[in-house]
Amino acid sequence: MAETDHDPIHDVPQGMPQLLAILQRLRDPVTGCPWDIEQDFASIAPYTIEEAHEVADAIERQAWDELESELGDLLLQVVFHSQMAQEQGLFSFESVARRVSQKMIHRHPHVFGDESRDKSAAQQTVDWEKIKAAERAGKAETRTLDGVAKALPALMRAVKLQNRAARVGFDWPGAAEVLDKIHEEAGELVEARDSLTQAEVEEEFGDLLFVMANLGRHLKVDPEVALRAANAKFTRRFNAVEDALEAMGKRPTESDLAEMDALWDEVKRQEKSARAAE
Repeated sequence: MAETDHDPIHDVPQGMPQLLAILQRLRDPVTGCPWDIEQDFASIAPYTIEEAHEVADAIERQAWDELESELGDLLLQVVFHSQMAQEQGLFSFESVARRVSQKMIHRHPHVFGDESRDKSAAQQTVDWEKIKAAERAGKAETRTLDGVAKALPALMRAVKLQNRAARVGFDWPGAAEVLDKIHEEAGELVEARDSLTQAEVEEEFGDLLFVMANLGRHLKVDPEVALRAANAKFTRRFNAVEDALEAMGKRPTESDLAEMDALWDEVKRQEKSARAAE
């Protein structure tokens, strides 16, 4: 296209109309982008998951300027999948929007229907789950654990599976019983480490993680959120250790565990002092 040529994409109204037109153009088998043309649902799915995590990361960091951009990237994923589906005659972006709109209206009868709004958020959550259960039954998802997406992050899926089981009474009475189970699973992991195969060690490790997720549920702690916070804390403290080493003219590879551990303890002490002074 010559410099003086005008691409008609610029004449499409900005916002959703232009974004839909852009994806249609990118996927055009003659004039589109070779990379975009080659993609399918499976190849794009990892990007969709990545963009969702980047949205969550921006929210966690309260990076509101970044959040606008990250939400746009996530919306692009929805449009990309919808464009591929339309090409195959499966559905379109418009049908996706209609379907989710209908779902939200159906799941909020206390807002869009005749039911009373005079109930607590907890009761609304119970009602929401009843409506979803009825929807699953309509899709022949008759088992308690049907419909819990397998592609969810493992800790998040563990909690959802446990919540489903708890609704039919399959749950420990409280956190104390879960803690007892953690001690049991930790002992089995030690035994596996000492005498069993690597596959059996992995199985026992998975059992321990699963029970840890259950403990978080009983303590009303989201294990995914808690682990992200722990990751952020580890990153912050290790960066401080590196900064301290740099001030000494060293790199981590030029230090040893004893020195770095002492610096780590000092970073922790400083953090506690700072919190106490607030």
